[in-house]
Amino acid sequence: MNTMQAIAHPANHLTPLAQNHEAPEGEAFRVIDRMREALSAQLTGGLSPTALAMAFFDWSLHLAMAPGKRMELADKASRKLVRLMTYAATAGLDPEAPACILPLPGDYRFHNEGWRKLPFNIWSQAFLLNQQWWHNATHGVPGLTPHHRDVVSFAARQWLDIFSPSNNPLLNPEVLTKTMEAGGSNLLRGFRNWAEDVSRLAAGQPALGTDSFLPGRDVAVTPGKVIYRNHLIELIQYGPMTETVLAEPVLIVPAWIMKYYILDLSPQNSLIRYLVGQGHTVFCISWRNPDAKDRDLTLDDYRRLGIMAALDAVAAILPGRKVHATGYCLGGTLLAIAAAAMARAGDDRLGSMTLFAAQTDFSEPGELALFIDHSQLHLLESMMWQRGYLSSDQMAGAFQLLRSNDLIWSHVVHDYLMGQRTPMIDLMAWNADSTRMPYRMHAEYLQRLYLDNELAAGSFMVEGRPAVLQNIRVPMFVVGTERDHVAPWHSVYKIHLLTDAEVTFVLTSGGHNAGIVSEPGHPRRRFRMATKQAADPCVGPDEWMDMARLREGSWWNEWASWLAAHSAPDRLPPPAMGAAGKGYPPLEDAPGSYVLQR
Repeated sequence: MNTMQAIAHPANHLTPLAQNHEAPEGEAFRVIDRMREALSAQLTGGLSPTALAMAFFDWSLHLAMAPGKRMELADKASRKLVRLMTYAATAGLDPEAPACILPLPGDYRFHNEGWRKLPFNIWSQAFLLNQQWWHNATHGVPGLTPHHRDVVSFAARQWLDIFSPSNNPLLNPEVLTKTMEAGGSNLLRGFRNWAEDVSRLAAGQPALGTDSFLPGRDVAVTPGKVIYRNHLIELIQYGPMTETVLAEPVLIVPAWIMKYYILDLSPQNSLIRYLVGQGHTVFCISWRNPDAKDRDLTLDDYRRLGIMAALDAVAAILPGRKVHATGYCLGGTLLAIAAAAMARAGDDRLGSMTLFAAQTDFSEPGELALFIDHSQLHLLESMMWQRGYLSSDQMAGAFQLLRSNDLIWSHVVHDYLMGQRTPMIDLMAWNADSTRMPYRMHAEYLQRLYLDNELAAGSFMVEGRPAVLQNIRVPMFVVGTERDHVAPWHSVYKIHLLTDAEVTFVLTSGGHNAGIVSEPGHPRRRFRMATKQAADPCVGPDEWMDMARLREGSWWNEWASWLAAHSAPDRLPPPAMGAAGKGYPPLEDAPGSYVLQR
């Protein structure tokens, strides 16, 4: 029995004697370890030094015992040096000489024209060749554990990025040009920007400009009412915008790691407003922002007090109607668990299920898995045990490291070296409005889903029964995004392997958030879509991508058509707001009070 299981289900794993005598004594010793781990986490920014040390020891030991790999790396180093010297000589005679290496897709650090001139082109080429060599050095080492390989490669990339010539004001042609043109005033403005950001961070204030996007005033303004509230959720019912509506309502389950209004941003890019405008009756969960008193909330509490309580409210307001349930990110994973449990119990209230960037198989969770192994989980668990929750700043650090070029270094160059301010937009303001994660729930989520992958294995238990995804028979609409660093689309695609239901899969451009907030009319949006019927053979993700036709525009229109096709043909008058006679009276205007909690 592991520690997490003992904490999550103590009564199920200990005899009465052990519960009365052994557990308290053992727990006293574990408290010492937890206190030490929590203190260590404060010094390391939440990263486990043990996990990093094990990864580097595994890599260095296997590399030391692989003379062939070392000879290969020496050969690559010499050939890269020759390529760089050849390029330097050629570029000195012909400034338009082709580069010997190109940046990776999505790397725009050397996009400015100044990087094509001497000596800046030599510096950028040397850096990119060095980056490529270190990729070779951390990959293909015989016997190296894949997880340790990824950790070492990631750490090497982060270390190299610190010394990128784009981050050095003396080596960046764009910064040098700006400094000469502005007489150095850009650096003075950049210093003021840095000082302001540091002071706001120290004071616990949100990023500059976020106060221009207040929920209920600037964002989350789609009209509606809070018609139900418990300790964990507020349920919002949105008012109709059409004379008639489709019979089946839409219930949205957002992730509780962030505020719900990612799906109700400004009016022009609000998915909720779009759905209401298409004639849907929309309900949306707004999660409470937990604090230390909520430390013992479990993942099943989120299912019961969240999804199941919301379904009960919708059933009371619209009795006998099937529900189009929609889950985003963690909310989609929880919705899949709830739907599987409902199918096992014979609960047929769902008419369809939609998943946005939501994983149900965590065997390939992408770069986020770099921060999740048994050592790292023990450290995170100790941090949460001490405070009762995982704070938003601790989560933000991990996500920023995953996209350090976009979220850290580009910000340093633009705001501090160029002396400019990145204009705040609604999506950025929402991203800064983060929430906390209860200790027990988050530890259980990481252990049971990420590490043990119980949901995909069919061993995730709900009320004493396994929640098996194969029992789900309702049609599914599943969306993955091309540049998702939280839920990689290859991982999201695995729902095809876990259910026999009809699955319409969409792969859209953009990342985890921007790919979902993809309103019609948004420039440069594209997507692929294909439907697998229950009897169709299943194909791999890359084969699917080759088969699915690329389409321009937003996938929202396709989803609206899909929902309509899976709804009753006759439209009805809009329902009343809430059902006061059944215990669901309108309580207050949307967006409610939970979304405003800090």
